Amino acid sequence: MSISKNQLKLITSLSQKKYRQKHKLFVAEGVKVVNELLSSSFKVVTLFCTEDFLSDVSKDYIITISETDLKKISNLKTPNKVLGLFQMPEDKPLHNKGLIVALDDINDPGNLGTIIRLCDWFGVSELICSTKTVDCYNQKVVQASMGSLTRISIHYVDLNKYLTEINLPTFIADMDGVNVYSNPLPKEAVLIMGNEANGVSDKIKDSVSNKIAIPRFGETQETESLNVATATAILLSEFKRNCL
Repeated sequence: MSISKNQLKLITSLSQKKYRQKHKLFVAEGVKVVNELLSSSFKVVTLFCTEDFLSDVSKDYIITISETDLKKISNLKTPNKVLGLFQMPEDKPLHNKGLIVALDDINDPGNLGTIIRLCDWFGVSELICSTKTVDCYNQKVVQASMGSLTRISIHYVDLNKYLTEINLPTFIADMDGVNVYSNPLPKEAVLIMGNEANGVSDKIKDSVSNKIAIPRFGETQETESLNVATATAILLSEFKRNCL
């Protein structure tokens, strides 16, 4: 079966946030990511797949297509057997317990997807995003999260307002902060990671007293900064190590 013009138009439109929000749909590609979503509470709308894709999903949701048609709709360099349309889930209530990661205007989809995976790895169940942070249903975010999107509760909020109302200690990742290895860290806290180019905004910096830094150990001390996802991994590891 070939893809209809309307199906092609819909899939193409979902590369833009406004159409994802309009239709309450997002795209996922590849066997691993799609199977993770199928095994979760996310609801599948349609699977466009080649004949060799194996799934227990009802045939009512499956449209078998050629590899040529899959290439037409794929956003991957090498299309991988299946592209799925899934419904965006309803927003979940915030619990504000345990260790929480908050993102201040993260722009890069790959970084957000990786941070979602890191939250999953380190047992962080809630991820707070500023309203200007890249959409978690951006296709590149979905791919980079590698299925962890199904296990993390993601909230888009007014971050300044959120931080003034939450009753947990807050920590900013800042190069001028205190060496993260020099002091114990609490089990429950909010770790705030900043924008790739500008770091945490001045308004948030001024309102949060705890600033922590990852020290440079290189002899030349010339490395300018760490990638935000890499820094998140190191800091989460240190928070969790303190809980052991």
